[in-house]
Amino acid sequence: MVSEDYNQLFDQVIHDYHQVNKIDSNPVNLHPAGTLSYLLYQKCWIDTAQWHMEDEVRNPNIEPAEALKWKRMIDQSNQDRTDIVEQIDDYFYQRYQHITAKPSARFNTESPAWAIDRLSILALKIYHMREETLRTDSDAAHLVKCQNKLATLLQQRTDLSLAINQLLDDIENGDRLMRVYRQMKMYNDPLLNPVLYGNKQ
Repeated sequence: MVSEDYNQLFDQVIHDYHQVNKIDSNPVNLHPAGTLSYLLYQKCWIDTAQWHMEDEVRNPNIEPAEALKWKRMIDQSNQDRTDIVEQIDDYFYQRYQHITAKPSARFNTESPAWAIDRLSILALKIYHMREETLRTDSDAAHLVKCQNKLATLLQQRTDLSLAINQLLDDIENGDRLMRVYRQMKMYNDPLLNPVLYGNKQ
């Protein structure tokens, strides 16, 4: 798979989600478990559901208890997203572990999986910005502004897709180093967040 395949898969996930359009719905992932396609499908589904959670929590009329409920769901979704991105990096690490890096090999500012994570978010931005360009209840100025933003997002996806392909090619050719880091999020860990471990009875 290359970036063009990732983009097609993400677009399919977003389409599939909006056929159901329920935040708590489970994905019907037909890709074989453990494959990169399976992981990417799950990852984009998490992103898509969280996109709509973020919409809900910004309702100006939301009750505090309801807002807290959404905040907790978003926290869990962020953790799920991090976990699956790290699984995707594990996939790439296994794929390239036989590569002997050249002495001149350089590091990248982010791993392949975190770059692909941005591609998934871009797919969501493109989908929802395109929806804005099709609204019939907005004035012409709003539609033009959204069309310009959509064009920028599409260019950004083209550029990021190329950069990801170049990164993977460089790793495969030994020109860049493949190293996996963990996010080590501390606020969700009851052993690392002082508010959590300080409240233990």
